[in-house]
Amino acid sequence: MIMSASGFPSLALGCFLLALVVAPHVVHGLSRSLTQGGGAVAPSASAAGLCASEITIHGYQCQEFDAVTKDGYILSVQRIPEGRAGGGSTNKQPVFVQHGVLADGSAWLVNLPEQSLPLILADNGFDVWIANSRGTQFSRRHTSLSPSNPKFWDWSWDELAAFDLPAVFDLIHEKTGKKVHYVGHSLGTTIALASLSEGKLVDKLQSVALLSPVAYLTHITTALGIIAARSFLGELVADFLEALCARPGLDCYDFLTAFSGPNCCLNVSTVDLFLKNYPQSTSMKNLVHLSQTVRDGGLAKYNYEIADFNMEHYGDARPPVYNLSNIPHNVSMFLSYGGQDALADPKDVQLLLDSLKLHDVGKLTVQFVKDYAHMDFLMGLNAKDIVYSQVLSFFKNQH
Repeated sequence: MIMSASGFPSLALGCFLLALVVAPHVVHGLSRSLTQGGGAVAPSASAAGLCASEITIHGYQCQEFDAVTKDGYILSVQRIPEGRAGGGSTNKQPVFVQHGVLADGSAWLVNLPEQSLPLILADNGFDVWIANSRGTQFSRRHTSLSPSNPKFWDWSWDELAAFDLPAVFDLIHEKTGKKVHYVGHSLGTTIALASLSEGKLVDKLQSVALLSPVAYLTHITTALGIIAARSFLGELVADFLEALCARPGLDCYDFLTAFSGPNCCLNVSTVDLFLKNYPQSTSMKNLVHLSQTVRDGGLAKYNYEIADFNMEHYGDARPPVYNLSNIPHNVSMFLSYGGQDALADPKDVQLLLDSLKLHDVGKLTVQFVKDYAHMDFLMGLNAKDIVYSQVLSFFKNQH
């Protein structure tokens, strides 16, 4: 579900949401959130939570936690403290796993356990923590606001970088006393880069792995992505999707390819399972912010498009830029990107790498997977051998 600033879902937002995250199909069956007392909302999936619906059924231990952000959002976080075989050392290194936009933590769990990154990490001796960003089905809660209140949806990915990530890092550090490995996909990489560029997370961070990193969107190549991004900067109309898909040469029946590039290695049954629970809800402001990233070609804070509004929020007529060269040069980073990715286009990833060119020797590891597109990093049947094995080696080599 895509929620506008007025609290209502908007079909028009569906197209671009799918473009920049992980929901490659037509948004359907949208309805206003059903709220219950205290501002909480009944989840659309199992009321027992993600642990019961996706993790313990495979024989893993799983614990549910809440992380409360400084602006009052209550985020659902799942912990897998050990592998399916159990036992092992209690002195395990924590790993924080962050999804992209229109997804939640279950996006990492649609494949079999031996193909799903969080469970692979747990089976290899890591203490795994799975996040669910504000507005998604298990994190549609706030200390004072109901999802039916427009103020609940007044945020973009700026707030995910400034508040959501630090809240989860604080929770993990509080429970474990250890520095944290981080792995993100798509928007999960964007918010990590933005947060690190402002000096956040560093004191609790062990290393960071970015899969299909999105920092620049100058070279989006799909017609659907380009048109959808431009449309979000203009008038949003209810028949946007129908009008968009009526354009000559656009095939809206295969959003996965149309938006993210020709994924090489997805299983049809896995994709079907994925689509049963997607898209997850996000805010209109978040989508507009993403479209601004396409238009402006760089990573900057939300642009209110009126100089006086920007001045009120930032003290300047233009929104501040996230200077990625400010990321501490000694932060251990692993980047994996694909040659067929239409969102994290190789040319744009090169722009990101240019901004990291002063990184300390030995602190930046880069993997290029020629045949991979955007979704292969999340659901590829061979991602375990091609990408996840490299993530494991990278984490195990950090001391």
